[in-house]
Amino acid sequence: MNKIYLNRNIARLILLQRIELLGPIQKKVRKLFGRYFFTNFAAKYFMLPSSIGKKYLNSMEKEYEILSKYLNFDNKTILSIGSGMCGLELIINQKAQNNFFHIIEKNYVSEKVTYGWDNNNNEAYNNLSLLNIFLIKNGMKKKTFKIYNFDLDSLPIAKFDIIVSLFSLDYHYDFNLYLDYLKKILDEETQIIFDTIRPDYFENIFKNVKILQDNQNTVHKSKRIICSKLINRLNNI
Repeated sequence: MNKIYLNRNIARLILLQRIELLGPIQKKVRKLFGRYFFTNFAAKYFMLPSSIGKKYLNSMEKEYEILSKYLNFDNKTILSIGSGMCGLELIINQKAQNNFFHIIEKNYVSEKVTYGWDNNNNEAYNNLSLLNIFLIKNGMKKKTFKIYNFDLDSLPIAKFDIIVSLFSLDYHYDFNLYLDYLKKILDEETQIIFDTIRPDYFENIFKNVKILQDNQNTVHKSKRIICSKLINRLNNI
């Protein structure tokens, strides 16, 4: 993709979801006036949508390049958990063939985005109507995806080839929040990719765990891992 469509409201959500895309002005405003002001005002008005779009597209292209070294995305049923504006899914849709995307997201923006997770984390920053517009305006056909509101809709039960949750599952939300759900949908062939600060923890949950990337020099300090074969499922627990 050479460029993507986004309006000011979509650009604001992308900034809240991908804090590493902040420019010098946004960083200064966030530091001086705090996260509440940044979330509700600065992220919308102190930025250029075209600049955010270019940065976001470049970032998603890099994400795809990393994952495509390990996965073939052709003819796959893909589950995306907490993927924000789904820029990665747009790239996969363009570069791979015959995919269907199930997208699980929340549908509100917290007044103060703080990042990180704890046992009571109710923080979110997305708008599902804008997400739908963003995907269709950027060339994804409606018949190739379905969006689920985590708080209202029944989550999809299907055979998924790939599950992707970059900087969300176990980075923004505790992995165990989804564990019972994952037990219902993971099979021996499903590959699940996410970012975590505790990769060793998942060696007790999955039979196969591989570190794909070490993100220690970025805003999101974590390790990206790919896992398969849920041990609890194999043992019928």
